[in-house]
This record gives sequence, structure tokens and C-alpha cells, in this order.
Amino acid sequence: MAATRSHSLPYLGYGLGLRVEHYEALLTHPAPVQWLEVVSENYMVDGGLPLIWLDRFRERYPLVMHGVSMSIGSTDPLDEDYLARLAALAKRVEPAWVSDHLCWTGVQGVNLHDLMPLPYTEEALDHVVGRVKRVQDTLKRRILLENVSSYVSFAQSQLTEWEFLAEVAERADCLILLDINNVHVSAMNHGFSSLDYLRGIPVSRVQQFHLAGYEQGEHLIIDTHDAPVSNAVWDLYMEAVRRFGRVSTMIERDDHFPPLAELLAELEHARTLAEPLLQNAA
Repeated sequence: MAATRSHSLPYLGYGLGLRVEHYEALLTHPAPVQWLEVVSENYMVDGGLPLIWLDRFRERYPLVMHGVSMSIGSTDPLDEDYLARLAALAKRVEPAWVSDHLCWTGVQGVNLHDLMPLPYTEEALDHVVGRVKRVQDTLKRRILLENVSSYVSFAQSQLTEWEFLAEVAERADCLILLDINNVHVSAMNHGFSSLDYLRGIPVSRVQQFHLAGYEQGEHLIIDTHDAPVSNAVWDLYMEAVRRFGRVSTMIERDDHFPPLAELLAELEHARTLAEPLLQNAA
């Protein structure tokens, strides 16, 4: 079972990604949601309605911040203005933690608005580790990095995806947001074992799980995050709970938003699957 974690970040329980479509419902009716994840870029503004809403949620729920534009793997210089605004938001929100993705999102100043995979080489590893350390120095906190789904691989890669992620976490002394859906999607697209992936990730580094849905394409699984969690991802989630133990877990939906009750039912299903495993292992 899971080893003792080497960090002091809290366990938050079972949460949801905060989306505009559910603002009113979450504030009007008590819901069995223990925490919320906010998309950092949505609130990196000088004022106005987004921050008014954010302050209201901050009064009621523990929050974590999750970014999509840090571009930690890019060859462009780190965006110091972006990091300053991110640090200012973190100071205002006082989140339990801050996360982003192990990817690159643009080059030569152009944001592709997508999460692009990296070549898993020693050169890329050294590059990313140095940038993570600089970000953590700027934010004065450890960050979490999330594994992304992918549809292509690089011939020059020297490491598996999980070896690369584990090495970044160890060398940069950061933590991991393990997206269970993305593990499954990439495993199916590239033909590797999702269980090998889980076994290759150090237990002590995993701070959060994402659960989401995908679309089955003709030749690939497409990570859409716009559908219910699949049975295959629920099965993999149970394997992750067996390996990593009690990890803060959330349902992430980015499009085709159902009524809040449907997401709460998925969240309760996650709880129903995980708690017996955790209690039996105690």
C-alpha cells in the first residue's frame, strides 16, 4: 500500500473543477463537494466579476489552482509576466496547491492553446527540471505537474513517459497531478501498459488525481474531457487507489456540461469505489 508521503500538503477529499455553468448551483444549494479546482488563467485579471465570484467560492470551499499556459516544456523563455500574475493570484487565493501540465503550449510567443507532448530525452529532462525549479522559486512553493494525453511520440525519446515524469518530479522536487483518464488514453493510443505507468510513478510524489471522459475515434482515443468517466478509467482509478492510497480526487469536465447533479453522482461513485479499498488497507 501507499508509502508515507514526503510532503506536507493536505488531503482534501473529493472535489470538482469549478466551471461557470455551475456557479449558481454550487453557491445556492449545499453539495457534497469537499474542494474545488479553479483554472488559474480565468482569474488572472485585475478585478471585475471573475474575482468577485472567486472570493465567494473561497469563503466556502478549499481551492486549488490549475493552469494551462505555463508551457513548462517550451524552448521559449519563461513568461515572467505570467508568473508574476500567477503568484499574485496565489497570494490572493491561498490555494492548497498550484498545478500545471508537463507539456509545451507554444513557441516563438505563439500560444497554440493545446497541451503538446515532449520528447522524453535527457536534454528535455534537464531543460524542464531547470524551469520547474525557477517557477517554484518564483512562487515560493512546490508545484504539481500533470501528465497530458498524447497522439504522437518522438523517435528520439530515450525514456518512457512515466520514467520522464518521475525523473522530473524527483530532480525538481515537485509533485504530480496524475490524470487517470490521460494515462488510459495515452496507453491505448501508444500501446503501452497503463499498469506499468502506475507502477513507474513514485507514490510519495502523487498529490492529486483527475478523472474525466474521452471520445473513441476511428483510430485513436481523443481526450475531450467532455463525457462521463468510462468504465476502463474507473477500473484504472481503483488500481491507482490501491497503489497510491488516499489522494485528493476530482471530476474534471471541460465541455458538454451536464447538470451539477450528474457530476456529483460521478464524484460519489469515485468515493464509493475508493473508500472500501482504503479502509481495507488501513
